[in-house]
Amino acid sequence: MSIISVTTSLFLCSQCFGKCPFFVGILNSYSVKKQRRIIIREMLIALGILVCFNFFGNEILKVLGIDRCVVGIAGGTLLFLIALSMIFPKRNHLKVPHREPFVFPLAIPAIAGPGAITAVMIYSQQVQNSFWMLLPLGLAWLCSALILIASSNIKLFLGQKGLIACERLGGMVISLIAVQMFTSGVMGLFDKSVKSCKTEVPDSRREINEFDPIIK
Repeated sequence: MSIISVTTSLFLCSQCFGKCPFFVGILNSYSVKKQRRIIIREMLIALGILVCFNFFGNEILKVLGIDRCVVGIAGGTLLFLIALSMIFPKRNHLKVPHREPFVFPLAIPAIAGPGAITAVMIYSQQVQNSFWMLLPLGLAWLCSALILIASSNIKLFLGQKGLIACERLGGMVISLIAVQMFTSGVMGLFDKSVKSCKTEVPDSRREINEFDPIIK
């Protein structure tokens, strides 16, 4: 894995282009200065959550007794479902809260959603040093933050159709990443089952050889 590939995957999992209309609708009643302050605050909260899952996600899996390959299969399935929702979105009526949003729904689940958390946990398992993940995670977070801060201007520039096109293009890329994660998890489980079978066969042969002198 390269820093560019991991950064691109995390950036697409954030779905920041598709979230621009959502952020604009939620923060439409505030001034531009206050909108940016709220977005920066929520982005910092989401970054803290993702960093926690980066460092402690594996420990949680160890306590639960969940194998890494299973996480790859489940994460690939979840990302594929998220990709389908990006390609074939369901347009629901936006419910704007009457008070200033805090943590929910901007930080969670808009930014640090299931897809981003799953991707961070999977990539953190595939590297030996979790501190290495801080660089691509920080780069993806910075790109997403800049886009969401300028969400009002981006919506005026691209328009609704342009945002939908960017969201669906990102969904297609995430679907490819999801299939890769799923197949890697399946192949990992298959390799482990083959290795366990190979280790059991010599043990049975050794037991037979131990009784050979008695038979003779």
